[in-house]
Amino acid sequence: MISPWPIRQNSPHYFLVVCSSPKTMSQAFSATEIRNTMKQEGLRITPQRFAVYANLLGRQDHPTVEQILEDVNADLPIASKASVYSALTVLREVNLVREVLLDEGVTRYDANVNPHHHFVCRDCGAIQDLPWQAFSCFDLGQFATQVTAESYEVTVKGLCADCRA
Repeated sequence: MISPWPIRQNSPHYFLVVCSSPKTMSQAFSATEIRNTMKQEGLRITPQRFAVYANLLGRQDHPTVEQILEDVNADLPIASKASVYSALTVLREVNLVREVLLDEGVTRYDANVNPHHHFVCRDCGAIQDLPWQAFSCFDLGQFATQVTAESYEVTVKGLCADCRA
């Protein structure tokens, strides 16, 4: 199965094949696990990179840069907006986080890099991950020969259970 996100452009296997059951985002990650993951990707571990990645691993709300910055600096002011952007860029380049574009002009971030789709509540704006298997496979080969589709992601919009009640 071809996933919707490339691992790295210089990788010999450009797309990730999901075959295992990685930790779910609700499981806690220790500082050692976070450091080891970053080291495996060849990253220099700065306090800002560590704080940004740890923050994203601990949440499921697909925050903006501003939300990450606020959370990271809540206990100990160590980051600027520029350092958060820089950390996110590096983490994205090694596929530890991904950008999520659900609203026009708003970039959100997600540490869940496994294939999944999104649900966005039109009233409260809550965002939920939807399992990849929620939709049948799309045939990307059916498009006109002028385009070569390489990935896709579905965003479902509607009312969450709280807003519906």
